[in-house]
Formats: sequence, C-alpha cells, structure tokens
Amino acid sequence: MAIPDFQTLMLPVLRYVGDGEQHSPRDAIGALADEFGLTEEERAQRLRSGPTRTFANRVGWAVSYLKQSAVIESPARGRYVITDRGRQVLASPPDRITIPYLAEISPEFREFRARAGKRRDHKKDVPTSEADGDEDERTPEEQIEAADRVLRAALERDLLDRVKRSSPDFFERIVLQLLLAMGYGGSLADAGQQLGRTGDDGVDGVIKEDKLGLDVVHLQAKRWTDAPVRRPDVQSFAGSLEGQRSRKGVFITTSYFTSDAREYVSRIEKRIVLIDGAELSKLMIEHGVGVTEIRSLSLLRLNETYFEEEA
Repeated sequence: MAIPDFQTLMLPVLRYVGDGEQHSPRDAIGALADEFGLTEEERAQRLRSGPTRTFANRVGWAVSYLKQSAVIESPARGRYVITDRGRQVLASPPDRITIPYLAEISPEFREFRARAGKRRDHKKDVPTSEADGDEDERTPEEQIEAADRVLRAALERDLLDRVKRSSPDFFERIVLQLLLAMGYGGSLADAGQQLGRTGDDGVDGVIKEDKLGLDVVHLQAKRWTDAPVRRPDVQSFAGSLEGQRSRKGVFITTSYFTSDAREYVSRIEKRIVLIDGAELSKLMIEHGVGVTEIRSLSLLRLNETYFEEEA
C-alpha cells in the first residue's frame, strides 16, 4: 500500500500510546509500519531533501500535532504519553483524526495555528482552509519539497530557454564554466586553450578530466533549438574519438537525443555521455551556473540535548 499521510497516522499513533505507558516515536514507527503492512522499500523511502525517512517523518509530524493539541504530552525527553483529553478522544473516536478535528476539540491547537500565521475563519475560529476541509495532507516539509519542485521546474525551463537564445560565444562560455564547476579542466585559461568554437553553433575540443590532466575528455556541444541529435551525429562524434585515440567523450545539446542515438552509445566500447537540454539546465542549477540564490531557508528543530540538566 502507499505510505499513509500524517493525518491518517494521527489516530493510530494515539491508539498506540493509549495504554497509558510512555512510548518513543521510534517504537511507534516500527509498530505502525507493521500495522499498515509497509514493505521494506516503503519503510526505507527517504525525503528528497535529506536523509530522513518519509514514514518516520510523517509519524513525527503526527506526534507533533497531537502534542500541540494536548491529546498527548511529553513527560520526558523523547517519550510521549496519552492525556485525559486523548482518552476522551479514544472513548468516542472519529473515523480519522484530521487538522480540522484537532482545531475543533483543542483550544491549544487553535492557538498554535494562530501563531503559525494562518488566516482565521471568525465563525469557527479555525483557519479558513481547515474549515472547508481542504487542508493539505502532506507534512510541512513535504509541502516545502513540493513547492521547491514547482519552482525548480520553472527555473529549468527558463534557464534552458535563455541558453538556446544565447550567442555561440556565450554558449561556449556556458559550457566551459559548467565543466569547470563540475571539476573538469583545471582553470578557465587552461580549459579555454583546449576548446575552440566551430562554425556550427557548437563547441568541439578536449578538456582535462581532472586538474592534474591525468586523462582527457573530448567534447562536442550543439546549441540547437528544435532539431534532435540523431544517431549519425553521435556516430560521427564516436568516429572522431577513434581518430584521436580517445576513450571518453561528452556530447552536450540544448535539444534532445533520439532513442536510437542513446541506444547506440549504450552498445559501443567507448564511454560517451549524452547531456540533453533538460539535463544541461539541471546541471547548471546544481553547480550554480547562470543562477543566483535569492533566499535560503533553514529548517530548525528542538535540540533536546540542550535541555538536559546536570544531575
């Protein structure tokens, strides 16, 4: 089954701590993973933004929201226990604990949401989106990741469009700067001496594979707008590598490679890497070429160790 969202997990978490004993989130993660029959792959799945496992992250947010609602409390570091309000919920439980439900039963949770800056519905004193039952079921971290994916996709499209509209000289500079940012070529002056513009809106040449020049990589780049790079184009490049007794090559295009071109390089002995327009824009963003940071977001969490008092 799919990994349950954090709101779906809130009632099972409350039931898990409903025995009145103290429990840790780690214990709950294992027990709930078994309860939902998650596969090993689902248990190991991680958030795109870091090392945190998706299911553990969702259980953690379920615990956090239940704590903010005072249906569970933390009597000791990393330990949680049900409260009287939590017992009342379990005595007559809803089909599913949701954010609107918590806002209805818990003034502490409504205060928490107010501090988070949500617009409030004056009739029900809960956020408008929650009153409408339209609350996002993703954790806050997953919402940030989703927004980042949307912004990243738009940036990739805009960046590739600008690269396609650049002059041949500027395109050569882009290729050089990207390769240098990736660790190839040594210095800009050194790389520039080994690469020269051809007459076909492309860059052809050789660049050091590392700063010491222990090996070299031959390069071809095509600033094409619509026409795809086909197998004969790649075959011609492979032939030029043979003439130079070279084993490695990189073929960059702002367009895309046909399936038979990709299939060809997968079968030959020489190592040729194909970078199409979509991959080019991703690499430029990853290595900071042609983009600038406008805002940095740091996600903070409570440092439990800080609050450990000496005996």
